[in-house]
Amino acid sequence: MIKSKALRLGEFVSLMALMTSLVALSIDAMLPALADIGRDLGTSDPNQPQLVVTMLFLGLALGQFVYGPVSDSTGRKNPIYVGLAIYLVGALLCVFSADFATMLTGRFLQGLGVAGPRIVIVALVRDQYEGRAMARIMSLIMAVFIIVPALAPALGQGILTFAHWRAIFGLLLALSLIGLLWFALRQPETLPKEKRRQFTARRLATGLFETLRTRTAVGYAVAAGTIFGGFIGYLTSAPQIFQQLYAKGALFPLFFGLLSLAIGAAALLNARLVMRFGMHLLSRRALQAQCILSVLFAVAAWTLPDGLPFWAFMLWAGLAFFCQGLLFGNFNAIAMEPLGHIAGIGAAMVGSLTSFISLALGTAIGQSYDGTVVPLVGGFAVLGLLSLTTIWWTDHGKD
Repeated sequence: MIKSKALRLGEFVSLMALMTSLVALSIDAMLPALADIGRDLGTSDPNQPQLVVTMLFLGLALGQFVYGPVSDSTGRKNPIYVGLAIYLVGALLCVFSADFATMLTGRFLQGLGVAGPRIVIVALVRDQYEGRAMARIMSLIMAVFIIVPALAPALGQGILTFAHWRAIFGLLLALSLIGLLWFALRQPETLPKEKRRQFTARRLATGLFETLRTRTAVGYAVAAGTIFGGFIGYLTSAPQIFQQLYAKGALFPLFFGLLSLAIGAAALLNARLVMRFGMHLLSRRALQAQCILSVLFAVAAWTLPDGLPFWAFMLWAGLAFFCQGLLFGNFNAIAMEPLGHIAGIGAAMVGSLTSFISLALGTAIGQSYDGTVVPLVGGFAVLGLLSLTTIWWTDHGKD
């Protein structure tokens, strides 16, 4: 029985943003330390430290498949508790890792654990909002959430100035405990017992097949995974691009943060515009703009003798990431709109499909880093066109 009334909008958005921002913080705070982690733990390939990021995404992708269906059966809060407990174990492994394999195991567990709040919160929001109202809430959460990657690299760089990179994982432990206590004490359960569904293999399979038969859910999940693959490629290769290719050194967190703010600004703008223009129109226009920009800058990066100058790279990235900020919340809301009656399983399927696609594509882009921005910018162009094609197929067909 749900005894507590819903939180006020400001506190609800702040709490949800904190819980989901553990993902971004777990990635971005250690970007300045990737080279140090690789050196201290004995990596041999210069692109190998990127796996510290990709292993978290792998755990995240796998975990999402489980937490959503379980939340339909047990309620939304219990899976989040379990996820945060796993996350804490993973963070402890990272703090005390003596070799790269242990570090990757800890990162996998962090991703597996943080998948709990990451995916269940989508269902939790869907319990209370739908349609454009849900898109607005998700955009507000995204806007607060984006502040974290804007500040996290600087936070990580600051920790490295005074302490070892292991202290970054200590900070993650503390913040996850704060989020756990806040969530446990203040957030009421949003799925009453009478609306819960027993967790069975048959129901899981039924929900899976229903989701896969829903053209809108599958189409926009694939489109989101495709376009987000470019962003994962950026995350994994950003330290090399800023610190090595453009020799920005300690200024890396500044430029990384500026680009993150472009996504946050777009998410805030989307929260205002989506109620007026709708999710579909905004998504199509943003994706079309990103495709055009990326194609033009990819050609320039390929043909210019010295590649893209730094100012041109920042211009492209700022505009492309602004377009991304208009896509994330809308794509997720569109995919979830027809799945309100199976929000937990639906969020799990949509989230897992999106994550596996983006992880595979993003890893390919990151591991293709060759000392230029051609793989990144060209990857954005190709994936943008594929995503646009997927949306066209989705919107012009029937389930």
